[in-house]
Amino acid sequence: MSMVRGKAGAITFGLVGYLFLVELVSGVLQGYYVPLIPDLVEHLGIHDSDFNWFEAAQLLLSAIVVPILAKLGDMYGHKRILLVSTVLTAAATWWLAFTGDFTTFLIAWALQGFYVVWLPLEVALIFDRGRVTGRGASQTRRAAGYLVVALEAGAIIGALGGGRVFTALGGNVQTTLMVPAIAVTLVFFAILFGVPESKPLPGRSLDLWGFVLLTIGLLTITSGLTFLRINGPGTWWVYVLMVVGLLTFVPWSRYELRQKDPAIDLRVLRQPTMWPVQLTAGLVGISLLGAQAPLATFAGTDPVNGYGLGMEADEISYIIGAYLVSMIVGALLFPRLSKWTSPRVALIVATFFVATGYLLFLPNHSTVAGTFVNMAIAGIGSGALVGALPSAAAAAAPRGQTGIATALTNTTKTIGGSFASAVFAIVLAAGAATAVTATASSLLGYMTVFAICGIGALVAAVLLFLVPKLAFADVDDLADVPLEDALLEDPVEN
Repeated sequence: MSMVRGKAGAITFGLVGYLFLVELVSGVLQGYYVPLIPDLVEHLGIHDSDFNWFEAAQLLLSAIVVPILAKLGDMYGHKRILLVSTVLTAAATWWLAFTGDFTTFLIAWALQGFYVVWLPLEVALIFDRGRVTGRGASQTRRAAGYLVVALEAGAIIGALGGGRVFTALGGNVQTTLMVPAIAVTLVFFAILFGVPESKPLPGRSLDLWGFVLLTIGLLTITSGLTFLRINGPGTWWVYVLMVVGLLTFVPWSRYELRQKDPAIDLRVLRQPTMWPVQLTAGLVGISLLGAQAPLATFAGTDPVNGYGLGMEADEISYIIGAYLVSMIVGALLFPRLSKWTSPRVALIVATFFVATGYLLFLPNHSTVAGTFVNMAIAGIGSGALVGALPSAAAAAAPRGQTGIATALTNTTKTIGGSFASAVFAIVLAAGAATAVTATASSLLGYMTVFAICGIGALVAAVLLFLVPKLAFADVDDLADVPLEDALLEDPVEN
């Protein structure tokens, strides 16, 4: 790993190393609880389906708070807000260990979602410090790749460790839940003593009413999608919620365009270096956040239904593990491909990998080996995009807006995942009546899910062709480029 050294404010081994620890813990949080779900259901005295509310609540919170915290990071320093979000995450994670009823567990689980802002803040911090080198964009891509490696490695460690810790502790839920709380607490000190602060742009202000309107819009849209998934397509008021949310953005947009320092600068957002990246995040979020549960149930479906692999839970974990490992490979390859070609071409290649992996399920879904191949291809593309999209957004944003730009890739990804989860739940439920076993769906339902994932990624790839050829390049790389071939605005220093 070659990071810039010896220059004030540059990207260093130490900075990336400490942030690597932060993302490792972030991954642990995402994987640790998965094997514990049956035991948590029993501990809380709830039904399996009730656990959906925990995921929904955390997605709602992350969609709302991530843009606000990112903007505060731009205003007051990304390290400072990273510390604040870590304190909130640690408090919620400790709360989880000491609560035993549905309501308080739901609140604590939702508040734990503050960790979702870590990666956007880290990418913004890295890029802002790298500006002084003239190669901040490429250094950020490389650093973000290593952070994604940490994230996925942490998810693997968490998924493998959660159940084993529970068994080693004699099935004590409370003690088992203290382990991730300790990890988050320790990572606070890693940030405090190991991560330097970025340099915020002075004279900024918080557009409170802009964020209020944005929150109302996001809350109603994501709530509508969540209730659509839980209550089904026959619930008329969920569509009213989503329409109200969409209509909220009309007065919000007009208000934002009149502000000197808006919550989200729409003039920056509509630039050709920015809007395709944000839409790509939403489209790729369909598969990143929405397809994992259908993939697991597809692999576990009894072949007596005419499809499915009939795999047990431990065997399904191997497919998930292969997918996570392929994401690590993609995260490591993306900076190299960007250097060999260009960041824009690398983004397009990554989205084509995601599209290819899921579309291959249409003809190639009857064997375990075929499923492994499909997931590995999709995983390489997904792993590249997890770090590449916020890095691209940071490179396209003007100084003082890197945090909010990177955070928006997370917000649009969350909305895409919420949309996918709702639609996939309806599609799979609609096909359940034709299945042989009680819990299965239809093959057509699963093929529809995979087709939506693949087509969404294809649309993203087409959108990325609209990005200027030299987008997200280093300042040094643009020095000898003819003016007519360069971007209209400097991608780093504008």
